[in-house]
Amino acid sequence: MFIDNLIEKIKDKKNPTVVGLDPRIESIPKFLKDMAYNIHGENVKGICEALYLFNKGIIDEIYNIVSAVKLQVAFYEAYGAEGFKVFFKTAEYAKEKGIFVIADVKRGDIADVAKMYSKAYLQHKSIDAITVNPYMGEDTILPYIDDMIKFGKGLFILVKTSNKGSGDIQDLKTNKGLVYENVAEMVNRISKMVLGKSGYSSIGAVVGATYPEVAKILRKQMPYCLFLVPGYGAQGATVDDIKNCFDNNGLGAIINSSRKVIFAYKSPNWSELYSEYEYAKAARAEVLMMRDMINNSIIKKKQIMM
Repeated sequence: MFIDNLIEKIKDKKNPTVVGLDPRIESIPKFLKDMAYNIHGENVKGICEALYLFNKGIIDEIYNIVSAVKLQVAFYEAYGAEGFKVFFKTAEYAKEKGIFVIADVKRGDIADVAKMYSKAYLQHKSIDAITVNPYMGEDTILPYIDDMIKFGKGLFILVKTSNKGSGDIQDLKTNKGLVYENVAEMVNRISKMVLGKSGYSSIGAVVGATYPEVAKILRKQMPYCLFLVPGYGAQGATVDDIKNCFDNNGLGAIINSSRKVIFAYKSPNWSELYSEYEYAKAARAEVLMMRDMINNSIIKKKQIMM
């Protein structure tokens, strides 16, 4: 089962970090672009080759210290068919290295359309889980259940997102509470359909790190859901902001970081230590620092609870 296997890997590596592989061609080291352009030319094929070389370098450095990577499809979709090839090629390479792959696709349709999205992603051998937008209702989720069970895959459903404008809709008051509270209630109910031996469900929730007090409420409201937590790093959330996403045993959340990790070689922390040729080593160093900070925060939380 997806959730039990993922939690086992998190325990084994002692690291709840997820690396977001969201490559931007303008931020990729020049030497990689030169390599790709020399083969394919400075065109869509050349760009996509550079994206793949970049991703492959990152994966080679982090595969033995993280449990999962997350691929935001928009960064590949922008380049059409060639971009989709790189998306799935990256996913396949990550799987070969033993990493779980979360496809951040945020699909949000119903009935046969949702089933086609499920076929495209959950039936793909290299994708372990996808993100889903539930704001068309419960029937945006149910079409995925059969494939989840049949293929041992997972879902992460948007509940409270990390962006500043999330409150425009998610925080609206209804006669049954705030909108995101109603979504959380729905997700919690459906999550019981696919509970694992770990006590967690293969249906998880996306809960932004930028709203720590909300995370505290949602951790109680969705006790069976693993939280996929965006917002750490480039969006401003700190290690103190994410502690409420974890349960009292230090489980229950995976923390995503994208730009802060994959472009670490450009950051003040690492730019003097690593050249652009060592961009992947800088990414590894950032992951290790992030891992240690999160684990220290979890330990402190446990001590407070004792």
